[in-house]
Amino acid sequence: MKAIRTVLACIRKADQQYNLINHGDKILIGLSGGKDSVVLTYALSLYQKFSHTNFEIQPVIMDLGFPNFDFTVMRDFCESLGLKLMVIDNTEVYRILQIQQKDKDHLPCSICSRMKKASMNKIANELGFNKVSFAHHADDAIETYMMNTLFGGRVASFSPKMHLERADITFIRPLINVRESDIIKLIKEENLPVMQSTCPANQHTRREDMKNLLKEIYHSYPIAKDNLLTMLSNYEKEDLWGKEIYHQVNQNGLTIKPVISSMDMMYVLDIRQRVFIKEQNVSYEEEVITSEEQEAKHFLIYVKDIPVGTIRYRMTGNREFKLERFAILKEYRGHEYGKEAFLYLVNKLEEDYNPCTIYFNAQYQLLDYYKKLGFVEEGDTFYKANIKHIRMVKRI
Repeated sequence: MKAIRTVLACIRKADQQYNLINHGDKILIGLSGGKDSVVLTYALSLYQKFSHTNFEIQPVIMDLGFPNFDFTVMRDFCESLGLKLMVIDNTEVYRILQIQQKDKDHLPCSICSRMKKASMNKIANELGFNKVSFAHHADDAIETYMMNTLFGGRVASFSPKMHLERADITFIRPLINVRESDIIKLIKEENLPVMQSTCPANQHTRREDMKNLLKEIYHSYPIAKDNLLTMLSNYEKEDLWGKEIYHQVNQNGLTIKPVISSMDMMYVLDIRQRVFIKEQNVSYEEEVITSEEQEAKHFLIYVKDIPVGTIRYRMTGNREFKLERFAILKEYRGHEYGKEAFLYLVNKLEEDYNPCTIYFNAQYQLLDYYKKLGFVEEGDTFYKANIKHIRMVKRI
């Protein structure tokens, strides 16, 4: 089978699987000139024609300031597809990377990646584009998973689709199901132009180490190649210890549990509805703010096997944490469950992020209670949801 048919079939599957492209979408394509982004641009230009979805694409290339950068071949390639290449001057990136490199062996890839994404967000907003498409493929996703597992101590990879609430931009990765071998095959079959990378760190990174490690694994265990990709979306079989973590607060069965599952979140919202909405007459719109719910790390407070309260925090600045939505069910108050759980979380933040600032907006009638826990009032009182509040702060 010709590679283009394989690639387009994978794009269609990803589109249907993850709802990547909709009618009316205006999509910026991050075109670096490498094989992956060239195939993405070429394939999406064809996908427009048979997908029965009306969407617009705009390839964008960034001049990051690397030596010997020449986008001429990409300009001609885009014109051959009936597209006009947009060139963005980001030449300050290379200078910043050189400063940040310090005594490291190569330029810091993570900083470069963040700066490129931020720039694409800015361009998309300025031009009225609602989506940004990157050319990360299936093998990139597996390599990222391996790096996070081996070097980060976490099970994670990038997402096929991610909405950035503040920027109101959605990142999509249409090649998420495409294997790198099919990308290479397509480049050869269609004789597509590829620019040589001018980045000094090219092929000298930890990702390159992962590529080589995975080659050895696939050579010894061929079935692993498909299984590792299947694993990333096999939510029905996901079974890790994180769902079972209950941090022990005391020896009497009081624990604090990170919210992991949808059932955990249902308990959280039920407790908040009973305490804030029904008991304190806070409106649902003021209590549940979607963007904040997504940013926050939520916790349930358990007494033995019963969820009796909840609390969450959000990182609002560099080493700055805001505690929120602290609630204990009425029938479980008076036993210091809330106090012990609250102090446990505060101490955990201090231990993990010292130095740091921890603050929250306390209901004013509880001012003395929180002062005894080591917090001090800051600023004037204010009303929120018709309840008098004051900001309480602890700096460590």
